[in-house]
Amino acid sequence: MSATLTILGMAVITVLIKAVIFILGERVAFSPLAKQALGFVPVTVLTAIIVPMVLAPHGGGLELSWRNPQLVAAIVAVLVCASTRHQLLTIVAGLGMFFGWQYWLG
Repeated sequence: MSATLTILGMAVITVLIKAVIFILGERVAFSPLAKQALGFVPVTVLTAIIVPMVLAPHGGGLELSWRNPQLVAAIVAVLVCASTRHQLLTIVAGLGMFFGWQYWLG
């Protein structure tokens, strides 16, 4: 029951925020600093989602070993991205390493 109320509450808050922004439209003006800060939101949210999944994929403690396919694939993806700056190649390399590493571990 508590989880359901939490989800419904978050949904209501999200809809209200979106509705206010939609209704007010261009009349809402953000400062340049606020606009710059909002530009970091997607990266921050993705990092908050991905890092726990990579470092503790089973929800327990940290799994910082070569037997963690998520960690190995993330390292490969970071290296490919840093060296090529090619998004599709980064995704393919990361997924290929993840599935290949899982298959290799058995």
